[in-house]
Amino acid sequence: MPTPDDMERQFTLLTAVARYDELRMRDALAPPTREPADDDGDTQPLTRDEALELLALGEVIMRKASYGRQLAVRTARSAGASWTQIGAAVATSKQSAWETHMRWLEEQGISAP
Repeated sequence: MPTPDDMERQFTLLTAVARYDELRMRDALAPPTREPADDDGDTQPLTRDEALELLALGEVIMRKASYGRQLAVRTARSAGASWTQIGAAVATSKQSAWETHMRWLEEQGISAP
């Protein structure tokens, strides 16, 4: 079973979301038991490996979305947005938005502007 670290290199955000959605929908539509599906087109439940893949894909999506969010914060700041405006755009306070971004910059080894 690949780890989120392996999958992060394999998938783009869009391909990870597509695969996640495919597995999530199949999981939601499958019968609640482990009995084999009838030949009338019932959806098969996820296998153990697919359920683990679904969990790992969720982690990959969160990582990639977070990275994209922080890049968008940098773009918004470069375009003149205030921390109050950025906080509102991400449904948090200006202080929380600033702290989250500074922490992300530090984790990336990037000097704060």
